[in-house]
Amino acid sequence: MIQRLHSGTRMSQIVIHNEIVYLAGQVDETDSRGSVAHQTSVILKQIDQLLAEAGTHKSKLLTATIYLTDMSQFDLMNQVWEAWISLGNAPTRATVGVTELAGDAYQVEIVVSAAL
Repeated sequence: MIQRLHSGTRMSQIVIHNEIVYLAGQVDETDSRGSVAHQTSVILKQIDQLLAEAGTHKSKLLTATIYLTDMSQFDLMNQVWEAWISLGNAPTRATVGVTELAGDAYQVEIVVSAAL
């Protein structure tokens, strides 16, 4: 069985299949003009909320992909990430430098999956 939450014509925010929760890429839509650190913090709060809605938690993260429009901001993003991540439960992770995201003001996008 596949469960889809917050589905639209283009995508679902959450898909659950075989005890795995997949989240769509998250960006800071509340104040996307903020710094990379601010955007990362907002995104991680959104991820916490979506994971909770799906019945899981950041301690069960399996993998993460982070997209940054400016790799010189890598350390600032990492400071927020490292303060948020569940100690001893770090997922596999890739950070990818991109020239742009879906909106000009977006500097960070994060995609995660987690076990239930």
